[in-house]
Formats: sequence, structure tokens, C-alpha cells
Amino acid sequence: MAKIILSLFFMVISVLTFAPILCLSSKTNYNGYLYPQFYDWSCPNAKEIVKSVVAKAVAKDPRMAASLLRLQFHDCFVKGCDASLLLDSSGTIVSEKLSNANRISARGFEVIDEIKSALEKKCPQTFSCADIIALAARDSTVLAGGPSWEVPLGRRDSRDASLSDSNTNIPGPNNTFNTILTKFMLKGFDLVDLVALSGSHTIGNARCTSFKQRLYDQYSGFNLPDFTLDPFYAAQLSIMCPKLGGDQNLFFLDYVTPTKFDNNYFKNLLSFRGLLNSDEVLVTQNLASLKLVKLYAESNEIFFEQFAKSMVKMGNISPLTGFKGEIRKNCRKINN
Repeated sequence: MAKIILSLFFMVISVLTFAPILCLSSKTNYNGYLYPQFYDWSCPNAKEIVKSVVAKAVAKDPRMAASLLRLQFHDCFVKGCDASLLLDSSGTIVSEKLSNANRISARGFEVIDEIKSALEKKCPQTFSCADIIALAARDSTVLAGGPSWEVPLGRRDSRDASLSDSNTNIPGPNNTFNTILTKFMLKGFDLVDLVALSGSHTIGNARCTSFKQRLYDQYSGFNLPDFTLDPFYAAQLSIMCPKLGGDQNLFFLDYVTPTKFDNNYFKNLLSFRGLLNSDEVLVTQNLASLKLVKLYAESNEIFFEQFAKSMVKMGNISPLTGFKGEIRKNCRKINN
């Protein structure tokens, strides 16, 4: 009897000892938690593969860093971080790429495709498209000179998309401060997250059409420019963003260091040289957000620290885990 009890004891100890390894080697996130080591056993070189492809893409086109970072925002704000943004229209699926927030401007899908193709060769149907988005956003931020953070992993991919939610949930360039804050709070963010994450506009571009009203008709029919926009800066913008035409012309969101991830974005806001209305309202429509803008403008280190925390928080918006969703073979379409 004593031998049987002793044998059972060692059996239990063995199971407990190897349970983390068994969990890490699984392709399915049974416990519902995201953690950085999720693929350490099932796809051990995955992070290096993602980083390599992203580095090549950003070296070829520095603007791609901002585009890949933006994909995570536009994916997570719709149905959660589930790669629904990557789906093309097919069957009953109407792609989120057709929404006002993504049509024409969303890019970087080919880079995601290249990463997925490389991962499928190493570890077939193991690494989710949703996790590719999360890692690519972090890696592109680092390549642009920004902060790094550990990316919790273990998300699965959705089998549907929502064009209507993409049109509704993503903050727009002409939204008021209260509208933007409400959209952030509905996703579990607070004011600190809103201001820090807005700092992603330290890199990237915006089209003339997204801020044209600030130059010519900010006040609905009075044909007056936005008085919170620096007049000299406005005059410079109007050269390539005329009242008629030029809608697709590109402009740097941060004209000082357009491809470097730093806190100049916040310094620009304090000089009334934020490009988008949704940027400048952080200074002009709320005293608490103005205080945070000043803090981040004074300290790049504090901005980086909070940005990293808020990005991890974003990555935790309604992920699919366990048996929900799937691991797509091709990020653009659901599995058969």
C-alpha cells in the first residue's frame, strides 16, 4: 500500500513539473491567458522571423513602421485583437479594409503575408495572424527608435469581420475630444492611455483630405481656418493641400522628426502644429490631457514607458483564445 501511495505521489509531482512545458508546446491557448512564451516550444524561432521580415520592410520603406503599428490600432479597436482587419471580402465577409478609416490609407498587408508565409514553412498552422500583428507593431516601433515591450501571445484569428464596427469604433481625424475619449474608454482605456497612444503619430503620414477643413472651413460654412492651427504652419500646408484638389497628397504627422519615434509630436502640439484636429484637441479641449501632453513633451523617457504599457493593454482587447476562432493558414481568408 505504501509503495502504491509513493508511486502516485511521484506521478503527481511529474505531471506538475512538466505541465508548463506541455502548456507551452500546445498550439491551443487552453487557459485563456496571453503570455510572451506561448510559442517557445511550438514555434521557437517565430519572433526572430517576424523581426527579420519587418526589418527588411522598414529598411526598404521607412514609412512602413508607422503602417504596421497602425494595423494593430485598427484591428484591436473593431472586434478585439483578432486579425479581422486582414480578411479580404469573400462570401459573407465584407472586408474592414473598405471602411472609411482603412480605405486607401491602410497598408502593410503584404508584409504580414510575407511573415505568415515564412512562419507556415517553419511551423504550419501554429502562429496566429493576430499575434503577427502584435509583434510587427512592437518591432516596427523599435526600428523607428521607440520603446520595446514584451508582447503577450496566444491570440487566435477571427472567422469574420465587421465593416460597420470599423466605420464606427475607430477614432476619426475630425472627432472631438469627447468623442475620441469615449471610443477609447469603450475599449477599456483611460485618458493616460489616450494621450500616450496618440503619440504613435510621431511617425507616419496623413492625407490632405484628413485635415483640409482645418485650413479652409473649420467652422461649418464660415470659410475660416482653425484658429488653433499655427498660421505659418497652415500656410505651408496649404501649398500642397489646396482648397480644391490634392486630397491624396501625403504630409508628415510630425514634421520635425517624421520617421523617428520620439516625443516631438507632443512638442508640436504645444506649438499648435499638430496636423490632425484629433491631435490638437489634446491641447485645446481638455486641461487634464494638456497636462499629460506637457509631461510627455518634457520627458521622452516617461512617454516611452507609458506608451509601452498602453500598447500591452491594447493587445489585451478581447483576444480569442481556447477553441474560439482559428489559426488561419492565410491571413487574408478563413480556413475551409
